[in-house]
Amino acid sequence: MIITEILARNARLYGDEEALVEREPAKNLRRAITWKEFDDLANKVANALMAKGVKKGDKVIHLMMNCLEWLPAYFGILKTGAWAVPINFRFTADDIRYCADIAEARAILFGEDFIERVDKIKKDLKGMKDFMFCGPKELTPPYAQQWDDFLKGASTTEPKTPISLLDEAALYFTSGTTGQPKPILLTHRNLEHACIVENRHHNQTHKDNFICIPPLYHTGAKMHWFGNFIVGAKGVLLKGAKPEWILQAISEEKWTIMFLLVPWAQDILVAIENGQIKLKDYKLDQWRLMHIGAQPVPPALIKNWKKVFPKQEYDTNYGLSESTGPGCVHLGIENSHKVGSIGKPGFDWDYRIMDDQLRDVKKGEPGELAVRGPGVMSEYYKNPEATKKTQVDG
Repeated sequence: MIITEILARNARLYGDEEALVEREPAKNLRRAITWKEFDDLANKVANALMAKGVKKGDKVIHLMMNCLEWLPAYFGILKTGAWAVPINFRFTADDIRYCADIAEARAILFGEDFIERVDKIKKDLKGMKDFMFCGPKELTPPYAQQWDDFLKGASTTEPKTPISLLDEAALYFTSGTTGQPKPILLTHRNLEHACIVENRHHNQTHKDNFICIPPLYHTGAKMHWFGNFIVGAKGVLLKGAKPEWILQAISEEKWTIMFLLVPWAQDILVAIENGQIKLKDYKLDQWRLMHIGAQPVPPALIKNWKKVFPKQEYDTNYGLSESTGPGCVHLGIENSHKVGSIGKPGFDWDYRIMDDQLRDVKKGEPGELAVRGPGVMSEYYKNPEATKKTQVDG
């Protein structure tokens, strides 16, 4: 099922239930929307974009920090049939211009953290027809339309754009750590598969609640949330990673699943060890799973974690943007005694370990990991040479 249809289904089934929560502890702020409000807002974004002439196959830059509007904006772009193009918040103005040029972007949605960078390159964005600003009216650049004005009068009716699973959906860019960022083209089937894989690995039900701290532009954070999304389970966006903020949010929001990075998990353990945090002050019994990915995981860290949280399940996740995020390989909850390994092929994935001649290496010999499955990207967009080099036999 196309993920925009999953959103509409969630709105029908769980319309009055909270779907997304944004917590900003530094400002003591909490905002929330229901599944119906989520879907309605996505429809308004889609219809407002279409009123500006955005159509199927166009590309829309999505340049925002984590906030309650992030996911409705993303789904709104997808509902038009256009490609969502989320951009790394760390990218410089020149990086953003490069990505917009490659994508031949038609429009851009951006937040207040990016005003200076967009100002710097606006004159160079030749194909950019519309600038929409998600931020306070008083900060709106003169060339952009403020969010509320952009959505004013837009219908909450589902757009009628025909979309199939094989249609292109999103263009993601690699981090650029080994050269210029490479554009990765994903289809609606890729996105659907990410929902299924994550749910299959971590067994989310409608009663689960997922905490998301990493940036949503990245496939890792968003695709982990997809496991909750496919069953209409709640998700919470936490802005800030201080240990006390994390545990307070887990306690108050009754979180059950969390995706952490190694430094955050280590910070929590240190805060508990030095007495900065006292576990008795929080309600944590419902917290059933902590998983980590995106970097090597020290076995000693998880060993110490299990001493503090002995009833919790654990999983390591391995993935990349080219595989539509995490899960092409994962440790598996049942294999947590083998922390240090990245695991086995994920659900509906296959893998090989090969030498530089693409021959399977013998057991115990080093080689390069190759994965194959429904999450593999369509291509490196506009880069057939890199695609040919990277994609071999699927």
